[in-house]
Amino acid sequence: MIEGAAAGSLEGIALLAPLDTAERAALARRCRWLRYGAGDPVLDQESEGRDVCFVVEGRVRVVSHAANGREISFDDIAAGGLVGEMAAVDGQPRSASVVALDEGTLIAHLAAAPFRTLVTGRPDLALAVMRRLAGIGRRTTERVMELSTLAANNRVHAELLRLARRAAAADGRTAVIDPAPVHADIAARVSTTRETVARVLNDLARDGLVERRGHALILHDLPELEAMVEHVRGRG
Repeated sequence: MIEGAAAGSLEGIALLAPLDTAERAALARRCRWLRYGAGDPVLDQESEGRDVCFVVEGRVRVVSHAANGREISFDDIAAGGLVGEMAAVDGQPRSASVVALDEGTLIAHLAAAPFRTLVTGRPDLALAVMRRLAGIGRRTTERVMELSTLAANNRVHAELLRLARRAAAADGRTAVIDPAPVHADIAARVSTTRETVARVLNDLARDGLVERRGHALILHDLPELEAMVEHVRGRG
């Protein structure tokens, strides 16, 4: 981590889109700007910090660790996103850790008090934060249900579908996930082993649903993958 990194722009932060250029510039001046190396901790689980972290460059991963040291991965946040808003809102210790994935990840740290002042003074931002928190709750419920009811191979299918939807083409039928997800990362998200992930991907490749091409993973038929997931959920 590099203390006192040169201040950047918050223009690309999706949550702050309702602000005009001058308002975003004023907010940027209130931030503490830090640059992180790949693998550096950004936020620590159970810590008392309350900063909201805007991801300006690079990517971060939200993770938690069980008592036995096993890592559980929740989400990857790309540039334009943010993390840490839950602690800023409720004043409780961090519910998860955040680590930088890319070398040179640039984070703008905003203290909780000015973040709350900003949001409570702008109904459009307050609604956006509520939608974000509602989305976190819905995704958490979905993942708990998957862990409780789906077999490991079906959980891998569901995680691939989530990743593919973020990278779907305009026609909604295909997706290019670039770079391809690492087997260990998928395993950490769905509580299984790398070997199981490898086997599931090989089965999907044999059936023509996925293809590894260079550093990317190509999904050729999202509706079919979605039908597979919905079927085991009892919705198809």
